[in-house]
Amino acid sequence: MTPTGLTYDLSPPLDDAELDALHAAAFGGSPLGAPWRERLERHSLFWIAATLNGDLVGFVNVIGDGGVHAFLLDTCVAPDLQGRGIGASLVRRAAAEARRRGCHWLHADYEPHLVEFYERGCGMRPTAAGLLRLI
Repeated sequence: MTPTGLTYDLSPPLDDAELDALHAAAFGGSPLGAPWRERLERHSLFWIAATLNGDLVGFVNVIGDGGVHAFLLDTCVAPDLQGRGIGASLVRRAAAEARRRGCHWLHADYEPHLVEFYERGCGMRPTAAGLLRLI
């Protein structure tokens, strides 16, 4: 069940520390002190934030290729709110905004444990892709 008071905003200003903490909690790591605001402003088409009572609880970043392709990055929801449709709503909103901006394709790279979320929850279909570890 979606919590009462949840709001979604398109490309709002975000606090680096708050987004870093959300990202770390959602992905099971430690905050790294990432310069989120700088990255978003430099590389993103847009991003969508979900807030609950003023606290950041969800986020998705959308990067573009300058043409018709958009890519989801860093889709995350606070662990205690996962499974309530917030992530799927972020992806649906990202797809709608990317379409509005003229994109034809929305890509996401995901690991096998996220198939249920991306394919069944968000309507994505699997594709073959390659990956080369650089470090």
